[in-house]
Amino acid sequence: MSKISLQGVIDMHVHSNPDLRTRAYDDFELMEAGIRVGARAIVIKTHQGTTMDRAYLCNRHNQVVHGGDNHFTMFGSITLNRVVGGINPVAVETALKLGAKVVWLPTQSAKGHMEKMGQDLSKCVEVTRDGKVLPEVKSVLQLVKDHDAVLGTGHISPEECFLVVEEAKKMGIDKVVVTHPEWWIVGMSVEDQLRLVKDYDVYLERCYAQNMGGGKYKSNLPDNVEIIKTCGYKNVMISTDGGQVENPHWELALGEYLDYLADHGIPEDQIYYMTHTIQERLLGLEEGKVC
Repeated sequence: MSKISLQGVIDMHVHSNPDLRTRAYDDFELMEAGIRVGARAIVIKTHQGTTMDRAYLCNRHNQVVHGGDNHFTMFGSITLNRVVGGINPVAVETALKLGAKVVWLPTQSAKGHMEKMGQDLSKCVEVTRDGKVLPEVKSVLQLVKDHDAVLGTGHISPEECFLVVEEAKKMGIDKVVVTHPEWWIVGMSVEDQLRLVKDYDVYLERCYAQNMGGGKYKSNLPDNVEIIKTCGYKNVMISTDGGQVENPHWELALGEYLDYLADHGIPEDQIYYMTHTIQERLLGLEEGKVC
């Protein structure tokens, strides 16, 4: 039992089955875990495309089985890997019209990701070229703005991230989340993270653990405490990036994460802000509102 309550918590980055990689929970099991701990919402992420249809079924199942006795909502997303045609504005528009709340730029298909993994770069999905954001990326950014959605930077490189964030902010997008910048695949320095926050007022998504390869995971918790103290809690969003069979189940990982922060000097009101307030704003939720 975690010391910090998970009541009303929102996690905007969790993986579940069905997936090409076996996950700890399927969608319904994740939903039930969220209901069990009193969570407000979860955003399902997959590297294989879209999850808004899966989120719809979870919410319908919740309604039928639980009859409105909780305030939990599952949200969906789209990730722009090759499986959906890469930077595909038609796929993005369809996903957003069907209720997706987050648009992630390429993850496993990102040039930076494939480069770090020693993979064939001819198969990557580019977001910039010659120091400029590609036109199709600008089309996606416009859709994100039009639908008041959230832009997640995925696994693109720090150099690409600065160019995309600059363009997004120029277009008036204010819901920008830098996806787990601490992960070695993304490889963003603390200095770059601080500069992104200072110059563009983005959110840094800091996750529970990072995949080091070969089924090994490294805890991010000590580094997360430091970035909160260095950067300030108002621009740090807590997510688990949970769902791996190698890590504790989603709610256990989140409970451990929040307790660790509290045990290392992060005040509870700041933890609340990083787990409730930021996410409510990004998802367009009011506190306690049933979606």
